[in-house]
This record gives sequence, structure tokens and C-alpha cells, in this order.
Amino acid sequence: MKDVIALTPNMPDSWAVLAGLYAGGPDLEVSSGHDGAVIQLHAADGRPLVSLEAPLLVHVAGEAERLLGGDVEAPPVPYWWSEVRASTAVPEAGPLAGSVAGRLTALLGGSVWPAGAATTEVVRTAAAETATATATGDDDALTVDVLTDSTAVVLADRPVLALTAWLSAILRKVTDAGLALHIVTPAHVRLSLPLRTALAGAPNRWVVQDPECGYYDGLSGAVLHWHGGTFTPVVDEAGERSAAKAFTEHAPATERQLGVAFRVTHRPDDSLVLGRSLEAAWTALTGAAPAGWGTAEPVNLRWSTGQLTDLARDRAPEPTQLLAVGHPDRPAIATHRVTRTPDGVAEDITLTIGYGENEAPPLDAIEPLARTLVAEHGLTSMLVTLRRARRDLAVPPRFEAPPIPVSFTLGAGDVHTIGLDHARRPPVELRPVPLGPTARPALYYPLGDGTDAQAWTVLQQLSAHLQVAPAN
Repeated sequence: MKDVIALTPNMPDSWAVLAGLYAGGPDLEVSSGHDGAVIQLHAADGRPLVSLEAPLLVHVAGEAERLLGGDVEAPPVPYWWSEVRASTAVPEAGPLAGSVAGRLTALLGGSVWPAGAATTEVVRTAAAETATATATGDDDALTVDVLTDSTAVVLADRPVLALTAWLSAILRKVTDAGLALHIVTPAHVRLSLPLRTALAGAPNRWVVQDPECGYYDGLSGAVLHWHGGTFTPVVDEAGERSAAKAFTEHAPATERQLGVAFRVTHRPDDSLVLGRSLEAAWTALTGAAPAGWGTAEPVNLRWSTGQLTDLARDRAPEPTQLLAVGHPDRPAIATHRVTRTPDGVAEDITLTIGYGENEAPPLDAIEPLARTLVAEHGLTSMLVTLRRARRDLAVPPRFEAPPIPVSFTLGAGDVHTIGLDHARRPPVELRPVPLGPTARPALYYPLGDGTDAQAWTVLQQLSAHLQVAPAN
């Protein structure tokens, strides 16, 4: 799909949308799907041309710059984000999407990304030849660039490819259908951390175009080719795979990312407010609360633990997957999953914060944070890591060093179950710090400063020790 985005200070009302839809002249047909959230333009022969998503009101500063590049001219918040997606199967669809977006901004003000894509001209569509895009009026149908018996392929080209509502829906439908999702991008595209997490693991792939080897996997580096209706690794006569030079031949990053992954659990209570543990961690490590939250990217809502809790309650007993972002001067993003458990409610949170070459991650704040989460938020466990990677948190299609453990915290409940004497005497040179009440403490295990990969071995030995019940 080719995307064009209109960023407008005023809401696209029905008249503005109607003007945009006339970008292809009066001969095109219009349909809607997903309860009216998507409007689609079709050629007279039924070919899908352009889809216009329901506009999103963005209250969070910096989201357009984070996802579309620093040179985007976004209006002051709040502004409306309207995505127009063009089919790659029809040459005129791209200019048509630019005309739809250009007409919206001509009436409502604002700007269009990419710069220069906006027009207000009528774009005529030629007679049908051969189309590869697949779409129907069925809300459950896949709208992708190529669809085979095993794989759905989406072509994308953005500065940062994010976990948008549309892409999240595609991923869900592909998974339900037992297919693989392969996203094909040029080499300059990066992924957002939420999308990188969503794509991790077979059968899904990030396929990167490369002039030297053709294609490679943007997360593993494996050289790929199109075979049997899917992208699969190239193997030599010995059955060995190779890595693309574009993936491996880069200097190590000098910027760093601090990762904080933790779980808190709560007893069921009508007065329970979710998100407070994430807010506490964010404040302890950055000096401010999250800037915004949402269910997809761009993250569009101002931070509110009350609204977050209401959404999770409305979706219960199904789990709720949420995202949070920080202020533009301190890149930070978190995934937040809320689930029901036999004992109550669990929040699984992964917070990642970016630091420049000359910025020191606040490692001295980790133990006090663990103490706070134990005392006030029902901490079950927390793993803190540090890695060399981009400050802006975007994932490039090249090798990045794995994270290195900094500390591990085990909550009081698990320490009690394992046995305090056993848990505080691991078979390695670690001196755990007790947190909380003396009679029933949690344990904080310092593992290093994030520079020695040997910390992984120590963590593995610690984990093995904690999983073995002591002899009676």
C-alpha cells in the first residue's frame, strides 16, 4: 500500500470527506466497512483504489515527528490524522490518494505527508489490466498487496512503520486465518518497537529490499527469496543460510536504550486503578509521567490512568493491549498488557527509554524504583537491561547488540513460595537486597552496569536456582 496522510487542525466533516472522494471524478464507486470506519473508492469495474480511514484526533505532541520524520509540518495539538491508503496494483491510485489528502487540507488547513504528494486535481483511472491487490466489501476480508495460500504481503514505505490500527487489524486477521504476514519495505524504513514486537517470531517477517542480495530479513539478516508463494531464506548446497552484508556491516551504536520489563498483580477490587505502576516507573526514570496512551500508533490520547482503566474494564474478561509514549525530549515507549488471572488482575509492562551518546541512563534509580513497586504496586518480578541501540527507539534493518541484564527483582510472593533462605543464597556471587517487610521481603539482585555480557550467564544461573525447590 502507498500511504498519504493529511494532518489538519480542523475535523474532516462529511463535506470535506465528500470533496476528497470526488478526487477521482464522479465515475468511481464508494463503499464503507468496519462499521463506517473505512471508506473505499473503487473503479467502475470494482477494483479497490483508495481507502480513507476514520480521522484520529491526536492530543500527544511529537507523534507525527516520531513516525513521519522530523521535517513533517504537523499542526499544534490537537490535530486530526487522516490516513489515505492507495493500492499498489493500480498506477493511478497513488496520485488519487494524494488528491484525496490534498483536498482535505485545502478545505481544512494543515499539511500532507509526504511533502509534495498533495494535489487537488481529478485523477482518472485507466481500464483494468491485471490486479494483485485483494479486497472485498467483507469487513473480514484481507486488504493486502499480494495474497497466497500461505502468506499475506504488504508493501510499505514510511520513515517509521508503526503498529497502526489498520496494520494491527491485518495482523490479527492473518493470524486467525493461519497465514504469515510479510511486510516488504525499502532499506531506509525503520520499525517502531511495538511493531517489531508484534512481528517477532515465525511465520511473520520484515522483508527488506536490497540491491545486492535482493531481499533479507530485517530482524535476523537472513537473505531471502520469493519461493512457493512466500519469502523464505536462501540456503546453499550445504543447507546453510547467509546474512546480508547490509545487515551486518555497520558500526556499533553509541546510543543506548534502557529496558524495564515488569509484572504487577492486583486483587480484584472495584476501586482498582490501572497504569499507576507504569506511571511510577516512568516518573522515577524520566522525571515526568507518560505523555499519552492509546491502543495503536500514533498514540493519540493524553495520559490518563482513569480512562485506561475504563477501557480495560469494558474489554474484560478479554485482555487489553495498550501503548504509552513519553515527551519528545526524552524518547520512551511502553507496551502495557492487562489480563485477568485466577487471583485478580495482572499488568505486564515493558518500558524502553532512549539515551544519547553523552547521556547517562539512571541506573542508580533502579533499586529505589523496585522498592516503590514492591511497596505500593504488588510487583511480581522485574528485569532491567541496557543495550546499545538508537536513542529514538526506532528499529533499523541491521544488527543491533542484544540487551545486557542490569538487575532482577523477585516479588515477595514468589520469594515466600521458593523460600527466603533458598532465594537469598544463589550459587553465584550475588548479594540480593531485601525490599519490603523483613518477615516477607522481595529480593533485588544487582547484575551489573549493562556492559558485561557475562551478566546473562549469571542471570541464567540465578533463574535455574530459583526454579529448583529446596530440599526439605
